[in-house]
Amino acid sequence: MAHYAFLDKNNIVTEVIVGIDETETIEGLDTETWYANFRGQTCKRTSYNNNIRYNYAGIGYTYNEVNDVFIAPMPTCGHSELTLNTATYRWECDNAKHEPNL
Repeated sequence: MAHYAFLDKNNIVTEVIVGIDETETIEGLDTETWYANFRGQTCKRTSYNNNIRYNYAGIGYTYNEVNDVFIAPMPTCGHSELTLNTATYRWECDNAKHEPNL
């Protein structure tokens, strides 16, 4: 069993499903390709354990093709001192007095 994220034309996650194991093939195709062809949307595997693509995809997350990662929508923390940590691909509040509201 594996999890797959479907993306719209802007690489925003529209749905996450449970599918067959990524080591299996369907009609001779790898699972991402088969699900993408079946749905007519880009499909990327995602992992609850963050073993691939840094973060488990959720609806509204963005898939970054260059870095092959899922990034959560930018949270609000009450000010503009919010940065994306590129070691974890998670948002961090630069103001030590505040934590982002996730």
